[in-house]
Amino acid sequence: MSGRHSDKVHASIREALEPLRDGMTVLVGGFGLSGNPEALIRGVVDKGARDLTLVSNNAGNLGKGLAQWLRAGLIKKVICSYIGNNEDLHTRMASGEVKVEITPQGTLAERMRAAGAGIPAFYTPTGVGTVVEEGKETKEIDGRRYVLERALPGDLALVRASVADRFGNARFWRTGRNFNPVMATAAKTTILECDRLVDNGAIDPDDAHLHGIFVHRIIHVPEHENAFEYKTTRKRPASPS
Repeated sequence: MSGRHSDKVHASIREALEPLRDGMTVLVGGFGLSGNPEALIRGVVDKGARDLTLVSNNAGNLGKGLAQWLRAGLIKKVICSYIGNNEDLHTRMASGEVKVEITPQGTLAERMRAAGAGIPAFYTPTGVGTVVEEGKETKEIDGRRYVLERALPGDLALVRASVADRFGNARFWRTGRNFNPVMATAAKTTILECDRLVDNGAIDPDDAHLHGIFVHRIIHVPEHENAFEYKTTRKRPASPS
């Protein structure tokens, strides 16, 4: 394998994000604020791409993560599975500034997995009889009704791995594995942000959660905020008197 194809590492966020254009559909990994490609998210704000369709679990929260894109006015549509307490998205959805498409979480993941596998659509019972099925084809199979969901490909995927080699073989940390791998397979171009960069051959093929054939550009970012949304601690019970 030639060096050009075996080493996809770029020297800067700006250089790694060169393929980003206005109007793209961008898949961004993470689960809430966990496993977010923090540096790439900030880099998109700096670049100022507009009219983006964002596909993510919940589009950030508390002004952090992808909420930065909302505050910067970069997004025209969000496809997500959860809004929760994300006031940046709530207010923009209510005002009509941002169009929001809510998709059940498992269906969202499967739509991207299907795109990566070359499957144009699939039937699922999730959402049957609810607003989820409105405007979609339904079909009865073996006495049960299903709704047709279409694959969800992206122009660009921004994902974050715990460790990656220079070809893009990668491992994810805990919750970061929920959406990042399927997003990488579903996009025309995948940009991977990694906490730790190792030489090719350091990751055993059987240990790779994502194989480098799906990764096009890599940026090494060793330091992250790793923000989380709400801290809950256990109160120590009062000592008996």
